[in-house]
Amino acid sequence: MDGLFVHESAHFEDGVNFGKNCKIWHYAHVRTNATLGNNVIVGKSSFIDVNVKIGNNVKIQNLVSVYNGVTIGNDVFIGPHVVFTNDLYPRSVGDWNITPTFVDDGVSIGANSTIICGNNIGANSLIAAGSVVTKNIPPHALIAGNPGRLLGWVCRCARKIADKTLKEGSHSITCDHCKTINDFDVLPLTK
Repeated sequence: MDGLFVHESAHFEDGVNFGKNCKIWHYAHVRTNATLGNNVIVGKSSFIDVNVKIGNNVKIQNLVSVYNGVTIGNDVFIGPHVVFTNDLYPRSVGDWNITPTFVDDGVSIGANSTIICGNNIGANSLIAAGSVVTKNIPPHALIAGNPGRLLGWVCRCARKIADKTLKEGSHSITCDHCKTINDFDVLPLTK
């Protein structure tokens, strides 16, 4: 496994697919059939469940729970204590109905956020710390609160480029901070 680092206290099961240069830190647990792309970092005491798919250049901070049914794109940052749920009607006994969640490329999710399953988080969006995502999030959206509400629109560098009053439709906005041109469609939050 090319460039793989697994701390001696971490555990990974047979059948994990590691890309190049992955780092698995203290007490992390990666379950069978999970797929980690290149340059993935899994922080201390994080849990990656069976069949989870993680893209390239993803940083998962400490104490994150990523459950079966979650797919994470490339260049994603997941802050400490983030939880991804995977069943809308969980019970300790009976049927377990995995409801998929998709996190697109370039997303940042702040510490202590909860992502309710069945929602898609659009590319380059920013979920503020402590948010609860209960709806699909459009690309470049800035979301905060419980439930998560739209506060505006962000650049790929995560700086705010427009407030929430930006009209629906296609936009091309240059970031004052990094000078990147952001081409995206303003869409409503939907379920």
